Amino acid sequence: MTASPPASSSSSSSSSSSSFSAPDGTRLSYEVIGEGRPLLCLPGGPQDSVYLGDLGGLSAHRQLIRLDLRGTGRSELPADLSSCRCDRLVDDVAALREHLGLGPGRTDVLAHSGGANLALQYAARHPEHIDRLALITPSVRAVDIAITADDRRETARLRAAEPWFPAAYAALCEITEGRATGDSWAAIAPFSYGRLDTAARRHQAAEAGQTNHEVVAAFGADGAFDAAATRAALARFVRPVLLLTGEVDLSAPPRPMKELNSLFPKGELTVQSGAGHFPWLDDPERFVAVVAEFLR
Repeated sequence: MTASPPASSSSSSSSSSSSFSAPDGTRLSYEVIGEGRPLLCLPGGPQDSVYLGDLGGLSAHRQLIRLDLRGTGRSELPADLSSCRCDRLVDDVAALREHLGLGPGRTDVLAHSGGANLALQYAARHPEHIDRLALITPSVRAVDIAITADDRRETARLRAAEPWFPAAYAALCEITEGRATGDSWAAIAPFSYGRLDTAARRHQAAEAGQTNHEVVAAFGADGAFDAAATRAALARFVRPVLLLTGEVDLSAPPRPMKELNSLFPKGELTVQSGAGHFPWLDDPERFVAVVAEFLR
């Protein structure tokens, strides 16, 4: 698997790679970036966690422990692909925490996109392990919240002034109306970024080399999610939760994000103006300020 350099706004953060054995013996890799109190970082995809970089410079405030989920990045691809299912990955996160020697106390966790499904199930199963939970442009599959075509199209129309909008919006309509082609998915890529600059294009181009589609399919396979049980557990999860979404992110539109936030007794919803699915790229200073303040 090809890994591109992390997209980062901070080149001064030191980093090192390490590995440990999951409960079933699979070797899993993680990257340590920066210094300070540890922050467990769960990537989306599943894909190589390198795409998170140092989260726009968040490593200046916290020590980022960036886990490569099994079958991604430097982590081993297990012989049993079903072990990549989201609910089964909870044990990997618990094993990482034990490997790091974090002890009986609580740890802060940050999850992006599809990684939020893992974080939600981890919080449901091990609430005693988490101090603060930050969910960044999160997926909502674990709690079975519907994101409708209207949700996505309404958010997309905020980009109507962009030169690429007509072709991208037409492709989005093809997808939401069940007429998608391979070209349709490629055409909507600009919607993922608040600004389609060189860094965004480079970030997007690297994604194909960071993803194993068999692992992605296994992650969400039948049995991966028990929404009713997860919702019930989250209703009892009394630790602070930050839900940060991008104003123009089609993957996390306003209505379903409000519904997700309502599941937490201590949820805090923040919408980053002008941001897409990767808010630490669109406005690193704003992103870091909000997340660092929450974690502090």
